[in-house]
Amino acid sequence: MNIPRPEYPRPQLVREPWINLNGKWEFEIDNAMVGFAKKYYEREHLDGEITVPFCPESVLSGIGNVDYMNAVWYKRDLDIPAEWKGKSVLVHFGAVNYFARVWVNGKFVGEHRGGYTPFSVDITDALKEEGNSIVLLAEDDTKGGHQPVGKQSQWYYSAGCSYTRTTGIWQTVFMEAVDRYYVKNYKVVTDIEAVSAELTVQLNNYAVGCRVTAEAFYNGVPMGIASTVVNAMNCVINLPLLEKHLWEVGDGKLYDLKLTVEKDGVIYDTVTSYFGLRSVALTNRKFLINGRSVFGRWVLDQGFYPDGIYTAPNDEALKKDIELSMQLGFNGARLHQKIFEPRFLYWADVLGYLVWGEHGNWGIKIWDTAEIRNWLPEWMESMERDFNHPSLIGWCPFNETWDNEGRRQSDDLIKLTYQVTKAIDPTRPVIDTSGNFHVGPFTDIYDIHDYDQNVETYTANNGKGIHETFKDRQKWYGQPFFVSEYGGIQWSQGKDGWGYGNAPKTEEEFIARYKGLTEAMLNNPDCCAFCYTQLYDVEQEQNGLMSYEREFKFDPKIFYDINTQKAAIEE
Repeated sequence: MNIPRPEYPRPQLVREPWINLNGKWEFEIDNAMVGFAKKYYEREHLDGEITVPFCPESVLSGIGNVDYMNAVWYKRDLDIPAEWKGKSVLVHFGAVNYFARVWVNGKFVGEHRGGYTPFSVDITDALKEEGNSIVLLAEDDTKGGHQPVGKQSQWYYSAGCSYTRTTGIWQTVFMEAVDRYYVKNYKVVTDIEAVSAELTVQLNNYAVGCRVTAEAFYNGVPMGIASTVVNAMNCVINLPLLEKHLWEVGDGKLYDLKLTVEKDGVIYDTVTSYFGLRSVALTNRKFLINGRSVFGRWVLDQGFYPDGIYTAPNDEALKKDIELSMQLGFNGARLHQKIFEPRFLYWADVLGYLVWGEHGNWGIKIWDTAEIRNWLPEWMESMERDFNHPSLIGWCPFNETWDNEGRRQSDDLIKLTYQVTKAIDPTRPVIDTSGNFHVGPFTDIYDIHDYDQNVETYTANNGKGIHETFKDRQKWYGQPFFVSEYGGIQWSQGKDGWGYGNAPKTEEEFIARYKGLTEAMLNNPDCCAFCYTQLYDVEQEQNGLMSYEREFKFDPKIFYDINTQKAAIEE
């Protein structure tokens, strides 16, 4: 049986055995939103069919409906292995857009609000001896102003920098069995000076008295072992490492990790993972990795695919996007207006690629403090999911929080999110809202967006200085300076499309403009990073260095040579 996206979807917490539930599901669109009242969750069959985990807007789903879909239903049979009897059976959804409710054999088993973060349901009590089925309802409203949609179009068609929507299931669905005691999650904070890792392990409610053992390996060689007894739901393990192997830019050295839960001589759970030994820090001008200045040669990555929309067609496509970016001379990316799937971050970890974690905040009423209920829980879930990735070197919860129809952004909403983000993760820098309207000193980096296409007048082209935008609304407080969006130079290759400013008339003009804009920041001793818009075209926005199909528009070595020049701020 050919299962799409067959790879294990949760690389930070691997448990065997597991069952991939991707593939053919029954499917039905419910635009009138009558399915709940009519108890579709009790129906024997739905009217259509879809290929999971691809959204119904995508070609790969077999549906390809790009119209609004207010609600969609999914159903499939579940085959529970006989050897799972006596264990708890969990079904995990990588991401469902937006409000999901789940039934098993007609019994409600759980719900989740948020289109980008994972959730799990324990289906054990709803199972029968045979003939089991699962049903999911996903409701999606991109127009209402109460859910983050990122770059999904709130208009009927794609327009400008808003693209085809994603409704329903768009990441892998899988099932596993757990015993009485098991690991729910863990966090790791490494110390490059002490050469150690501190693990905070979260277990299920009934794990008091269990012993948790952590073992680290490097290239198969044991690097350390430590254990402790659980006295609550969490336990903390300090794990000294025998050898120091730093995770660095372009060289993603990783330690393997094994966690074991045991009680009275019986092993109840074993999971495997990995971590990187590295530090992130800021000075008043520089961005530091492992104590050394690193210039951020970053690019805007939107995470869209021609055939899968939000979902990569295969795991290799996730890895390839990073490799192509590195071939162009970039050492990282802003993962823009979307919480990317964990497998992308896994490949970033492996390849030593620096990424910024960002939410898709467009779509919520940023001027209304009450919107925190539709925003903050999902942002916190994303931080919990991605905390352990060494490639993730900063958080950016908001992007371009423009005023709307005379209503100004809620500074309280921005500030509170910044404070919560710092409380959950004090180890990484946080940008409060990228590009404009920073809230006082509540940002660790002062970033701006500048799409000026004139090389002669471009930001900091005089070789020094902090360029402040919207001076009536924000002030620089001495933080490191970062031009987090620039360029966007249109090159449509004969197709209709758009970019920023007037499109160059020749390839030579394009390259000269790219070189001049980029060197303005490389040569500025007050600038710690740039982020070019963008890596590849997305639908009608055709200002990428590659086409939407990931074909280079120009010789990539041209951009590699420009981007990898030594920056003034680097040691």
